Amino acid sequence: MLAAMALVVLDAGMANVALPSMMRALATTPAHVVLVITAYQTALVMALLPCAALGERFGNRRVFQVGVVIFVTGSVLCAISTSLPWLVAARFLQGLGGAAVMALGVALLRFSVAPSELGAAIGWNALTVALSSAAAPTLGALIIGHCDWPWLFLVNLPIGGMALLASLALPGLPGMATRLDLPSMALNGATFGLLVIGAELLPKSPKVALLLMGAAAFSLTALVRREAPKALPLVPLDLLGSRSFRLSVIASMSCFTATSAALVALPFYLQHGLNQSPLMVGLYMSPWPLSVAVTAAISGRLADRMSTAFLCALGGGLLALGLAAMALWPLHGSLHPLIALSAVCGVGFGLFQVPNNRNMFLAAPPERSGAAGGMQGTARLSGQTTGAVLMTLLFTVTPSSTAPRIGLGIGAVLALASGLLSLLRSHGSAASTRTD
Repeated sequence: MLAAMALVVLDAGMANVALPSMMRALATTPAHVVLVITAYQTALVMALLPCAALGERFGNRRVFQVGVVIFVTGSVLCAISTSLPWLVAARFLQGLGGAAVMALGVALLRFSVAPSELGAAIGWNALTVALSSAAAPTLGALIIGHCDWPWLFLVNLPIGGMALLASLALPGLPGMATRLDLPSMALNGATFGLLVIGAELLPKSPKVALLLMGAAAFSLTALVRREAPKALPLVPLDLLGSRSFRLSVIASMSCFTATSAALVALPFYLQHGLNQSPLMVGLYMSPWPLSVAVTAAISGRLADRMSTAFLCALGGGLLALGLAAMALWPLHGSLHPLIALSAVCGVGFGLFQVPNNRNMFLAAPPERSGAAGGMQGTARLSGQTTGAVLMTLLFTVTPSSTAPRIGLGIGAVLALASGLLSLLRSHGSAASTRTD
């Protein structure tokens, strides 16, 4: 599962680095080549909940394995692409496979380890994601420096093959005899697809974006009405009825919005506000993912022994402290404090995310682990998209010299909110009592 997760995260990060090379090789424009990233993200968010439903119907391991096969197949198609439309379609196929990995990976962990070790296992997952995210740009640059861009996708074949072979050892629990609702899956895809595309177009074409978002709201309303009477709905309304699960989802969205906004704001702040080179920007930001990696493994162990509400509140508070200090600290004299502040943000994020994910999964019944995984991935991607859109709007309506610091300040408020929301879990339902 960790190999497959690394595969998905590395591919996304390496593709970002290769966009200029792809643009030249395919004779296209910067605005069009960005579709390579957008197609992948759109497919991910559209397919997370349907993949969770497929896992519950046909078995989590089987759908997870199919997802790895689809991802690797998409990688081959990306590597042999001769035009931008072909490459964009192949990236969309990759996103569909990646959605199955992201939705069902942690759900499979729940059945692979003892309940007392789930926090540690989720910590290993967070460690893998953090290290893969940190290594992806450098690895992508090394490949592009010595090979043509298709090799970025061909390196997925051995990793995918290893993940597929190792997946045979995962527990092969049977699925449930539930009926797949294809119209609901179509409404789900329309809702999230229109929402992501609308968010991307909001700064450039606000009227079209609002129209798409209105259509997304209509689809979501129809989807909720269709799913509400069901015992096992595609959109996990049954799980969201649990106070503990609901608060974990909202806190996760808030935390990912904060971190996404900060990670967009910081490069602009450092390069244009503080006149740093791209290399120095990378060095000043590197303590963040590295401290996430170190903290994730520790917080996973702590989450098996301590209150997850307390750990999440502490993590959200540290993340808020780091972001607020970055926004307010007079860095023009010396940038050395930024290294410590970046590490504080990483520690806070690591302390928050692992216990929050553990609580989210334990607040759901074992048979709904796939739905919980789909919702966890949806919360993460929704938060990341919201943070990016927030910074785009700030750059549109405020001076470019002040927008990054405003974004960091808003991120601090959202991070603090995620910690405070986590504290509310300890006063909630029986599920909260069991997990906290």
